[in-house]
Amino acid sequence: KSKKMPRTNFQDLLDAGVHFGHLKRKWNPNMAPYIFMEKNGIHIIDLQKTIVKVDEAALAIKQIAKSGRKILFVATKKQAKDIVADLVGGVNMPYVTERWPGGMLTNFPTIRKAVKKMISIDKMTKDSAWDVLSKREKLQISRQRAKLEKMLGSIADLTRLPAALFIVDVLKEKIAVREAQRLGIPVFAMVDTNSQPEGIDFVIPANDDASQSISLIVQVMTDAIREGLSERKVEREKEGDDKETKVKAKKAKVADDDLSAIDDDEDLDDDEDLDD
Repeated sequence: KSKKMPRTNFQDLLDAGVHFGHLKRKWNPNMAPYIFMEKNGIHIIDLQKTIVKVDEAALAIKQIAKSGRKILFVATKKQAKDIVADLVGGVNMPYVTERWPGGMLTNFPTIRKAVKKMISIDKMTKDSAWDVLSKREKLQISRQRAKLEKMLGSIADLTRLPAALFIVDVLKEKIAVREAQRLGIPVFAMVDTNSQPEGIDFVIPANDDASQSISLIVQVMTDAIREGLSERKVEREKEGDDKETKVKAKKAKVADDDLSAIDDDEDLDDDEDLDD
């Protein structure tokens, strides 16, 4: 069996600046295994390790998507926001790119309540009762809706806790990381040389500041999700077909058994009904 091509390569990672770490004095010594060298006072990430780690993460993320569960992406830093919203929105996964709502995971029922509130406002605005409200009341409700929308964004569709988190910059998103860890939700993350890799389930050593680097890594992950989702679809269709075949076979057998019991006049009546 031929070895599968890795999902990314040295040259692409190099071009995107994935190898640029932080200043040596800002480093986290636990990142030592992923550091290749120091150049001009800056730590350079070992891209061969990144290639392997990207593959491991992508494979695991693909399986989660294939199982029909959700991966929540978290990236609130300004150079990551739009990239994540765009790529992750494209595969229908939830993401947080505004502020992380504290308790988003550990206090999930409260978040669900806010979502329900938003849904009920949406129902209300389509209802005739809406037209009876004063301009001021409408404005207040619309403002509340906008506030909820900003807080919840694409997590509104999350009906249960996500199966995993994908994080760009574990230092910046440490509250999200902590909540996931407390609940035993696996964390995938881009981890830079100044960050703590301990307690992150899938560490992707990478520059988490440059938009090209973020874009490349997140793109690989969303591609993996897309594959997982399409494999899921194929398998479900196949299951559906198998079920249908079984049902048809069963129907045919029942029909066979019934045929002998039916008398001819009844058949004729049925045909006449059809012509009507």
